[in-house]
Amino acid sequence: MSNDIEQRKAEHLALCATGDVGFRNRTPGFDQVRLVHNALPELDADRIDTSTVLFGKKLRAPILIAAMTGGAEVAGRVNRALASVAEARGYAFGLGSQRAMHVRSGIRHTYDVRDVAPSTVVMGNLGLVQARQMTTAQVRALIDDVGADALCIHTNPSQELVQPGGERDFRGGLAAIARLVSELGKPVLVKEVGSGISPEVAARLRSVGVAYLDVSGAGGTSWVGVETLRAGELGDEKARSLGEAFWDWGIPTAACVALSAPLGFEAILATGGVSTGLDVAKALALGATAAGIARPALRAFHTGGLDALNALFDRIEGELRAAMFLTGSGNVGALRRAPRIVSGELASWLQQIGGQPVNGGET
Repeated sequence: MSNDIEQRKAEHLALCATGDVGFRNRTPGFDQVRLVHNALPELDADRIDTSTVLFGKKLRAPILIAAMTGGAEVAGRVNRALASVAEARGYAFGLGSQRAMHVRSGIRHTYDVRDVAPSTVVMGNLGLVQARQMTTAQVRALIDDVGADALCIHTNPSQELVQPGGERDFRGGLAAIARLVSELGKPVLVKEVGSGISPEVAARLRSVGVAYLDVSGAGGTSWVGVETLRAGELGDEKARSLGEAFWDWGIPTAACVALSAPLGFEAILATGGVSTGLDVAKALALGATAAGIARPALRAFHTGGLDALNALFDRIEGELRAAMFLTGSGNVGALRRAPRIVSGELASWLQQIGGQPVNGGET
């Protein structure tokens, strides 16, 4: 089984780096958010403070290089490169699922980034089904082994449903999360993998003590799409057909953030379709603490190495600073209170699912 996992991880990475695995007819919703221009910002653009705090550590910018990979040799090289950039730029970094490391200790090094990212916020990662099956001590050992600051538990029922041989039994998931929140001794963050987290699910997570959420909504990488392409390559027509039907399944990222913001999480990460600094600014204005960027970073590194990766983040940071200056937001806290206008499908999500007024400042 371990070799199967390693092969799957390599295939996932290749598809995300080069394949057409984005959502086809759905955006993350940031195009339906407008920030209000401030003609008298009363700020020095060169003194904008983009810093924020996550898991007790200061980030120089509210950016996470989001969880993507691990468990294969190529994944190890990618993890170390991305983590080194996160260290240099003061971002957070997320490892991919450590399930492969659990079943085959010989690939631990593909998750080892602490020597290149000694001060970075690093998040370990485990699937919900595996977290349910493992003891707290086993999970803690996995996280401690990579020196992670927190554990990310990812829930991915839509991906697993399409994945050939994927998990089908998600019973007991909330109880497993509650156990780890109580017993692990480190922060526990719960995230989706591209289909989003509804306010009802977010409220259930808060009820068992979860303080950190990564909504990972629809509009960026479709992991259903990734598994659909894999199913086609493997000749699994049933899984491929199901994946085609559910390729665009999910809740837009912007809606997930705005609907979860009133629930009292200590931090909300907005991952899923974030590709510009303006997207980051809009996510924060909707209530996020930081924004996660995954496939754009992977593709930049794949096509142009560290130079292209740094150029991508130079652009994103420049756009974020510009948005903060033009809304009169001298720091991230002010940006979260900045007025915004919401329209289109996103307005419908906020009204019909959340019962929220759609426009205004802090949600």
